[in-house]
Amino acid sequence: MSVSVVAADRSVCAPLPVLGRDVRVPLVTGGEVDYAALDYAASAPALQRVWDDVAAYAPYYGSVHRGAGYLSQLSTDLFENSRRTIEEFLGCGAEDQVIFTRSTTDSLNLLAAVLPQDTRVFVFETEHHASLLPWEQRTDVAVTYLNAPRTPQQAVDTLEKALAEREPYGPALVCVTGASNVTGELWPVRELAAAAHAHGARIVLDAAQLVPHHPVDLAELDVDWVAFSGHKLYAPFGAGVLAGRADWLQDAAPYLAGGGASRKVSRRPDGGVDVEWHTTAARHEAGSPNVIGAYAIASACRALSEAGFEGLIAREQALITRVREGLAEVPEVNVLSLFGEDAARVGVLSFVVEGWNSSHFAAALSAEYGIGVRDGLFCAHPLVRTLLGSEPQEPGECGAPDSAPGERSLNAIRVSFGAGTPDEHVERFLRAVKELVTDGARWNYRTEGGRCVPAV
Repeated sequence: MSVSVVAADRSVCAPLPVLGRDVRVPLVTGGEVDYAALDYAASAPALQRVWDDVAAYAPYYGSVHRGAGYLSQLSTDLFENSRRTIEEFLGCGAEDQVIFTRSTTDSLNLLAAVLPQDTRVFVFETEHHASLLPWEQRTDVAVTYLNAPRTPQQAVDTLEKALAEREPYGPALVCVTGASNVTGELWPVRELAAAAHAHGARIVLDAAQLVPHHPVDLAELDVDWVAFSGHKLYAPFGAGVLAGRADWLQDAAPYLAGGGASRKVSRRPDGGVDVEWHTTAARHEAGSPNVIGAYAIASACRALSEAGFEGLIAREQALITRVREGLAEVPEVNVLSLFGEDAARVGVLSFVVEGWNSSHFAAALSAEYGIGVRDGLFCAHPLVRTLLGSEPQEPGECGAPDSAPGERSLNAIRVSFGAGTPDEHVERFLRAVKELVTDGARWNYRTEGGRCVPAV
């Protein structure tokens, strides 16, 4: 595999302090319990270190770039130093650019906007919608959707074949995830990058689910761009990153037109306007930037690097092993997988429970045990539908999603965890799964707004 997994018995560290670790939530059966946040794949809780850094900066908040005041200059230095921290974290080269965006979705839409005309994009149907859909917005770009592979080698072979058959031969881009947001499985990024480059294509890595769990180095993985979000990386909401090659970014029109992206604007004799755009990252960062968001991402990068990925990975692998072994003890539970039980993965697992609608099960975990998981199709509808193609569901149960005429209702449950997850949260989750399967829910539930909620 492209991303090595540290053995679970080496340098295991304690959970990193995160916000919300002491939050108490009510149970419908009475009393309160510490909230077990097991939905890291959607949004990881902010590291306490990141929050403290942001709070320390807040009194010095000021506008960035071109401001003469002390706070403006300080904020500008902090913003640009954050960019350099992220460049170092990602192993960027001297010619690479780090562009601050709103999210992974925004980063990939930015890349889609700067593709040369007539680019052909190759993307597996297994991608999150953030990396599956942006390319369709360009009418002058062709998209080839590749079927879900069932082994890492099949993924490489499928891409090799598609690239070799492309006509006409011109600019091409491969988009691939580093770790699935549904199964947590690691993809063969280096091998896919080698296949792309051998056929004259470029590759962008959706690292939203990879970068919180493993080091991501552009040179080592041999990818042209990487995209990720701060809120997956233990930073507060609102900022993301697109990092990598500068040429297509410099050659394209700015993603947004406005102040900050322009170096010089002048009136023409005919009444129009001439604009000289920046060629640096500022070209695609028009408007007042999210300084706090950029600083929070940089703080998270420093915190994870200083904690040491080896220990973080080792502990997470121990948690993964515990969750998988615990779920395997419940015959009614079926864990979803593309690449098989032995596939390397991060702390993301999706499953279904025989005899339960997934929304009902997730609601019971929350209301009766104080456990937060995710249910549904996880913004990866083609992948989850492929994985659930033969799974039994109960379409009439509480919270069952709507389905098209002739289709069955499909959804799954996802549990995800990371650097801040205590052992107790995992043990409570496994205990809750066994009790719900054995004894059933202790409360009545109803559908409200398309979701399953406790009946009052």
